[in-house]
Amino acid sequence: MKRAFRKSWGAELTETGARFRLWAPGEDRLALRHGGTDHPMQAEGEGWFSLDLPGPRAGEDYAFLLPDGRTVPDPAARAQAGDVHGPSRLVDPEAFDWSEWQGRPWEEAVICEIHIGTFTDEGTFRAAIEKLPHLAETGITAVEIMPVAQFEGNRGWGYDGVMPYTPHPAYGSPDDFKALIDAAHKAGLMVLLDVVYNHFGPEGNYLPSYAPDFFDPDRQTPWGNAIAYAKDPVRKFFIENALYWMDEYHLDGLRLDAVDHVRDRSEPEILAEIATRIRDSFPNAHLTTEDNRNITRLHGRDEAGRPVLYSGEWNDDFHNVVHVVATGETEGYYADFAEDPWGKLGRSLAEGFVWQGEVLPHAGEARGEPSAHLPPTAFVDFLQNHDQTGNRAFGERLLALSSTPMVRALMTIHLLSPHIPLLFMGEEWGETRPFAFFTDFHGDLADAVREGRRKEFGGFKAFEDAESRARIPDPNDVGTFNASRIDWSHAETEDGSDWLALTRALLQVRREHVVPHLKGAPGHGGSVLVAKDGLIAVDWQLAGAVLRLRANLSEAEATLPEAEGHCIWGNSGPLAAHHVALFLDDAA
Repeated sequence: MKRAFRKSWGAELTETGARFRLWAPGEDRLALRHGGTDHPMQAEGEGWFSLDLPGPRAGEDYAFLLPDGRTVPDPAARAQAGDVHGPSRLVDPEAFDWSEWQGRPWEEAVICEIHIGTFTDEGTFRAAIEKLPHLAETGITAVEIMPVAQFEGNRGWGYDGVMPYTPHPAYGSPDDFKALIDAAHKAGLMVLLDVVYNHFGPEGNYLPSYAPDFFDPDRQTPWGNAIAYAKDPVRKFFIENALYWMDEYHLDGLRLDAVDHVRDRSEPEILAEIATRIRDSFPNAHLTTEDNRNITRLHGRDEAGRPVLYSGEWNDDFHNVVHVVATGETEGYYADFAEDPWGKLGRSLAEGFVWQGEVLPHAGEARGEPSAHLPPTAFVDFLQNHDQTGNRAFGERLLALSSTPMVRALMTIHLLSPHIPLLFMGEEWGETRPFAFFTDFHGDLADAVREGRRKEFGGFKAFEDAESRARIPDPNDVGTFNASRIDWSHAETEDGSDWLALTRALLQVRREHVVPHLKGAPGHGGSVLVAKDGLIAVDWQLAGAVLRLRANLSEAEATLPEAEGHCIWGNSGPLAAHHVALFLDDAA
């Protein structure tokens, strides 16, 4: 089975050669450089230039020549010949032969987020294939891959990509990425890709040179120039990018990064159009968003309970209140979760978001809207992820900040709640190696990133003085990257084996007892019975059953409200400190 997506932007192979197309409204002429020759391109009008050229073949390089003599890469290239500054390379999208794959339903999702560069010692797509059986055997059903769009250098999280259609060559070729996805499907694993549509990285973005209209001059994001989504060529660039990854790479879904900075006044807004276009072609796609606004309009369901646009939202509120409970930290954004954390944890479990329109006490502004009407599967919960780990000064994992009994209890709640669980690579075996922020910049940009990161922590008590801030790892030091690789050998230690056994047991219970009742689970199904003094009792009305959680996160034995139904985890009666029990009431 062959897969190819035909784009409006960039290069496409034809029967006789290739078609090249670029939107360059800032230029009055353009040329294509291929095979040592410059070929004038034809102006189509409205800023578009194109050229049908006989002869080019897959594997050959090309670039666009601007009137001032500079050559620039194709922003929609399938591959680069080298780094982000050099020529692009023609790729035959139909060279890879896919296996058959029917996908899996969203309610079965147990997600493991991975970063290709630190997931294995080799840091490649091909090396990651060898680890897929471990994930499947653990009970994970979906791999979510941090952005792979090519960025400057060889090391980075991927959120500063400048070539959104190009898998980073540090990880392998386009066919290597396809091989990883195909192998995951053979192992029964869905594959989701993290994509960034809110900005371009600071190095290697040449669009402003010839298409300044691609950007909104009246707005900035925290990471760079805002994008003018209302313009049709810009809109096509991102909508087609989403369709390209889904179609040509046979993905099961996408996670859209920081969509609160994808601001568009069009009707429909671009976020809605991306989802609609994907669902028109891939009705069973799994689309999620990261959005600190706590909005719900993107995640509604139809009368049959199916997602209309997006399947789920990354639930930062759940993480933030759990972090306060686990560590006692209340600086930074955790300050808004410091008061009554037990009540906030109960609300998040029962209703999704903690903040549903109230004014945050420390931020001083209203956040969110009511979320209880959404089904529990609309929320993607996590105890850790790349952001919440890597955005710490030293990238510490949760086990370095809290006690093992507390983290085990929270892991139990996390994996057996009816929300969609996400683990961060290695979390299944209790990984303790840090995951730091790392980049591969040089010169002034490297200095700016290093000092900017250290300045970010100036408001924290532990980093009030310059000497303390100087201990924060340099993102550009290769040692920072190397220290962030997960330690696969830890899974074979006594401690790692115990954690892995716990994770596998929890996911087996989830698969056998919770997942069968998630499809069609209604909104307004969660209710909080107790949420105070370390005691949590929450019931969820699911499809054909009630799931009852009883958790004692205090330091002493405690009795919680009686739970009807059969016990699927833990024990009936009083619960010891840091113990959790769950009951399934099929008769309810």
